[in-house]
Amino acid sequence: QVQLVESGGGLVQAGGSLRLSCAASGRSFSEYAMGWFRQAPGKEREFVARVSWTGGVTYYADSVKGRFTISRDNTKKSVYLEMNSLEPEDTAVYYCNAESALLGTAWGQGTQVTVSS
Repeated sequence: QVQLVESGGGLVQAGGSLRLSCAASGRSFSEYAMGWFRQAPGKEREFVARVSWTGGVTYYADSVKGRFTISRDNTKKSVYLEMNSLEPEDTAVYYCNAESALLGTAWGQGTQVTVSS
């Protein structure tokens, strides 16, 4: 199973941008669909974006469409989330997720994103 470590979170003003990274270690990274989820204080964890194992297919939550872009680099065993036009409502802990029907599910430890108004 893969191990995931997120980075790139921080404090940004509304309208600003951040780029999150998720580095994977272990085997078979390219066999996982990769995604980002987030959890705001007092709320349940929610889906943000997902990218297929090839990188060719992406999905987004309606709340981030047109503002966030997910991508992956299988040679670097990494997945990225480019976040633009950030809003205070985007404030949350962001988690990297790996999903495979054969290999199972893995989560990172999370990285905090705080957007000030």
